[in-house]
Amino acid sequence: MSESGSVSDEQTREIVREGYAKIAGRQPSCCGESSENKVAQAIGYSDADIEAVPEGSNLGVGCGNPVSFAAPRPGESVLDLGSGAGFDVFIAARAVGPKGRAVGVDMTDEMLERARANAESAGFDNVSFHKGLIEKLPFEDASFDIVISNCVINLAPDKDRVFREIYRVLRPGGRMAVSDLVLEKELPPAVARSAEAYVGCIAGAMLRSDYVAAIERAGLSDVNEVEVTSYGDILLGLQAEDLDGAIAREGLTLEEAQDAAASISSLKVTARR
Repeated sequence: MSESGSVSDEQTREIVREGYAKIAGRQPSCCGESSENKVAQAIGYSDADIEAVPEGSNLGVGCGNPVSFAAPRPGESVLDLGSGAGFDVFIAARAVGPKGRAVGVDMTDEMLERARANAESAGFDNVSFHKGLIEKLPFEDASFDIVISNCVINLAPDKDRVFREIYRVLRPGGRMAVSDLVLEKELPPAVARSAEAYVGCIAGAMLRSDYVAAIERAGLSDVNEVEVTSYGDILLGLQAEDLDGAIAREGLTLEEAQDAAASISSLKVTARR
């Protein structure tokens, strides 16, 4: 902690890195109606999407299906920010075909190891996974036709820099398609302080209007809020155990937790360079 008690950017990254390393270590569920699949279905993935990816790539930690509204075409190149075990990368890889490529970037070694193993086991030749921060992407300017991300940018300490990096690596005319969590109003301080809430994609979220403004500041144009839906029902239902733990640790009342959940939206947004 700093002298003021706030968390530094690197401390924030370490909280997120440790949290996702634990998620990467989870064993995939054995059944078709797994909790991971239920989450995926609730946030917009079809059964065909879920069945088409390698086992263990769906970790149930997203908040939307960015590939569905990115609409990648055969031969295009797609970059996924915070690619995890590769779920969206593999879906994109099928869409762009053998003449295209789908690339993931992640800062967590355990996620990268799992994603690469998934790619090898399923025989994906048009995918690759790279280590890096989404605020400082390890790619040259104008490298991709599409940049996607699924519930990750809100975890980044410097979101303005992330959107500037998206602008940089997109080719002229390239497009961005992002699913993310945003706030309709500020979270209660106790929730905002919770490291567990941060890893659960809650406390890192910013106000929706500020999120859209950050995209525009980066130079991206044609910003379109494709869909805004309440994430509260999903949070209170599918993540009930985690929420109960946060309530107990932070001394929240159930009403405070429910109010916080009601203020969280899942935003699907597109833009162009």
